[in-house]
Amino acid sequence: MGVRQLEPKPKAHTTPLLNHSAAAGVGKGMQKTILLTAGALLLAGPARTLAQTTDPETGNQDSPFVRQIRPDRPGRTITTNMLRPGQAQVELGTTRFDGGSSWGYPGRSASAATLRVGFFNHIELRATQAYLHALPTRRGENGTIIRPAGPAGFAPLNVGAKFLASTVPNARSQVVVLFDVNLPNGDASFPDKTFEPGGRLLVSQQLGQRFGLEGNLGFRQRGFKAAGTKQGQYLTTLALNGPLGATPHFGFFAETYATWQRQQGWLPGLTSGLYWRPLPSLRLDLTAGHGLTPAAGGLTVGGGLSARVGK
Repeated sequence: MGVRQLEPKPKAHTTPLLNHSAAAGVGKGMQKTILLTAGALLLAGPARTLAQTTDPETGNQDSPFVRQIRPDRPGRTITTNMLRPGQAQVELGTTRFDGGSSWGYPGRSASAATLRVGFFNHIELRATQAYLHALPTRRGENGTIIRPAGPAGFAPLNVGAKFLASTVPNARSQVVVLFDVNLPNGDASFPDKTFEPGGRLLVSQQLGQRFGLEGNLGFRQRGFKAAGTKQGQYLTTLALNGPLGATPHFGFFAETYATWQRQQGWLPGLTSGLYWRPLPSLRLDLTAGHGLTPAAGGLTVGGGLSARVGK
């Protein structure tokens, strides 16, 4: 969303999407969560077979698309890129929401930092910490300091892991499964904090040696009870990224996305941006996005820095 951005929340919902259930109510409530997880794995199966049968790795590990840094930012699309064991990647970014926006945090800025670490057996561990900047205070007529209402400070921490579903790493067609959860911590100004489990199916197709098409299909719910699935949010994204010109240093990013929630319906939007990559393991980006409907929100602008260490 990354550095993954702080997940925007609609004005009608100021709380994260989760709630932790007691042991007595988990059994029945977990049924829907298990079915959703099983569905994602069933979708991963055919995609995994396609990636294996249509695209074995034939020296593709040396292509620029694989070798150069691919952050999980600046849009909502998370890449299929997985770090090797011993590699680590830091992704930093900030986003500014338009003051007249009907989505996110109007007139506010949010920053986020993601740490990704490559693990053995084609597993990548990750953690994202977002920070919502407070609005400036103002003085009342009698000189008293007035602090704006609403949450501010550190948001709930997101932790998760990527698992390679394809058997051939760095293939031109790649399938990865992501499981993560928002923890019920963070600043006390964020109300009704609770666990928010989520999952995504990540698919990518390399185009030539330097372009890539990536898509996500995800779901996040509030808590582990069946009632939490009714407040769950679906996400679908499709993104294209590639170079601008013959050099490997400049490139573009273009994304279309849509979320769906029972209370809100479909909220589509677009994100686009440019990046500069002075080194294969270092990238800076500038991005802008806008909702395609009034309910989907107004303009957002942002920028970020991503760096990778290790071989």
